[in-house]
Amino acid sequence: MYTLYYSAILSITVLLTFAQMDYFKNLAGLLKIEQTEDREAYLKQVSSTSVTDRRAAGLSWYPIAITGTEPSRGDYLNVEAERKTHLDVIHQLRFGSPAVLFSNHDPKHNRVEGVISYIGGDRIKLNIFTEELPDWCRDGKLGIELLFDTNNYDEMFGALKLAAKLCENPVEGRLAQILTGKKSPLFVTGDKVLTAPGLNKSQEAAVEKIISAQELAIVHGPPGTGKTTTLVQAISHIVKLQKQQVLVVAPSNTAVDLLSEKLSQQGLNVIRIGNPARVSDRLMDLTLDSQMVLHPYTKESKRLKKQAAEFKNMGHKYKRSFGKAERNQRKALFDEAHKIMKEVAKTEEFIINDLVTKAQVVTATLAGANHWTIRNLKFNTVFIDEAGQALEPACWIPILKAQKVILAGDHCQLSPTIKSNEAARNGLSTTLIEKCISLHPEAVTLLEEQYRMNKAIMGYSSGVFYHDALKAHHSVADQVLFTGDLPMVFIDTAGCGFDEKPSGTSVSNPEEAAFLFRYLENLADAIHKHNPLQDSPSIAVISPYSEQVRLLKEQLANTPALHLYGDKVSVNTIDSFQGQERDVVLISLTRSNSEGIIGFLADVRRMNVAMTRARKKLVIIGDSSTLSRLPFYANLISYAESIGGYQSAWEYLE
Repeated sequence: MYTLYYSAILSITVLLTFAQMDYFKNLAGLLKIEQTEDREAYLKQVSSTSVTDRRAAGLSWYPIAITGTEPSRGDYLNVEAERKTHLDVIHQLRFGSPAVLFSNHDPKHNRVEGVISYIGGDRIKLNIFTEELPDWCRDGKLGIELLFDTNNYDEMFGALKLAAKLCENPVEGRLAQILTGKKSPLFVTGDKVLTAPGLNKSQEAAVEKIISAQELAIVHGPPGTGKTTTLVQAISHIVKLQKQQVLVVAPSNTAVDLLSEKLSQQGLNVIRIGNPARVSDRLMDLTLDSQMVLHPYTKESKRLKKQAAEFKNMGHKYKRSFGKAERNQRKALFDEAHKIMKEVAKTEEFIINDLVTKAQVVTATLAGANHWTIRNLKFNTVFIDEAGQALEPACWIPILKAQKVILAGDHCQLSPTIKSNEAARNGLSTTLIEKCISLHPEAVTLLEEQYRMNKAIMGYSSGVFYHDALKAHHSVADQVLFTGDLPMVFIDTAGCGFDEKPSGTSVSNPEEAAFLFRYLENLADAIHKHNPLQDSPSIAVISPYSEQVRLLKEQLANTPALHLYGDKVSVNTIDSFQGQERDVVLISLTRSNSEGIIGFLADVRRMNVAMTRARKKLVIIGDSSTLSRLPFYANLISYAESIGGYQSAWEYLE
């Protein structure tokens, strides 16, 4: 009997193990498809374009000037450089990314690879895989260009492999088994929760859920509901009352920066791994590099580095034709430099360990959670913010360091960026937070009170995405630009002849763009008439299509009446406004065709982001005859009608 019982248990265990192995094997397969498509797109771009085009695409800094060098760990060299021209070009160069230093005289041969070790403003440090600066660097025409980033993929594949193996361990693998749906999370109450007096009921409930969770808690934070405030209070409690060190991660540098700054303002000792996207003194002071500068042992490290550099410089004098004696002298000088740099490495390792050990909160991006400075650290609690925008394989990098994980975000807003339609279609676009909300509803707390939008702006999103659970705080519920103004308007361009025009892979609608700015000019006049002494409101002009954004920016430049607003008017894509808010938001939906084709407007989560950026007024401009074939837009127009916000563009054209 017992033999049969244990055989049955063993069979179930084996089946679960295989299921878990299949889970991670499937994820790895999808990630491989994504990597292949990503690499092919990158290679196609760099092989068929000039350095000028690659610079415009944000892949290159060119030209650059080398401003200094210093020995680095091992036989590597840190090269400091800055870009001198095209300073306004937005780029994709990031801390930790692989890159190449090249000479445009002969870019195929005059190149040396490395890793970006610092980037801030127009300055960069590249840790190159050589101990000497190549001779061709003296000839000018230098640049730094991103290489295809295999490192992040390697980290993700490695994490999935370890997670699959961990799932086989019934004790240490419990968290992984919960996250994959094989076990249920546990909650233990009784610990006194330290909360700020400003938290509302749902925020307090979220903090209590986080504290009581033994393995998993989920904070579902719709737009404007104070998710960051909630997380900061929960982290403060864990650090101050439970005396635990916490790891806080997010997929974007911007989200990491925000949490780092807020936690530091709470008086917590925060250390930021990597370089912040928002370069400010406050954030820079939190970085590992900045804190190392202030460490008492750094002076000794600098002295040794200088000494090593001097030995290497002496060795470089024997660079060309020389005899045996000179060769031996050169070797002796380099050997001494290497010996000194080993001492530097030991000293820096001590400094880093000292700083990281004393930190109460460590913050990083998802991939940054496995940076060499914290690679071997384990944490009782790991917070993953913006989990609704995070690829699941990337989430497993920090999860492997945790006994308990807190997922925070909103899967009803933008999903992760995925280049492969095949990988997205087969499940890579489904985030870990989505899966866990479905698997473990008992772990979820929905933040229900929002502090951003007029209730009319909030209403449609609340009904479609949040089961009408959201309510507007009294401080914002009835806020408007001026007395009598409509907070939410849909302006229907059907029948106006505002036809869309294809433009490469994008779409534009010139007549709709021109109409939007005529409307905005009239709105600006009305605002000034009603509130002549008040500051101008902030305004966002948004379109899902990059070509329409380009037209809208041109239109803004040619609308003198709006120049008085200065930088109060921003024009960009929906994705660019994620996490931001404005007093007024105008959305140009752009699509207008007889076939009813709406392209990726069908991604309604993207529209949720666009609509919920507005505080006091939301204006949506679109062609109902094209849009209404999708129920989401038909119902949106009906909602606008129900609150008195439906208007025809003809009303403004007559």
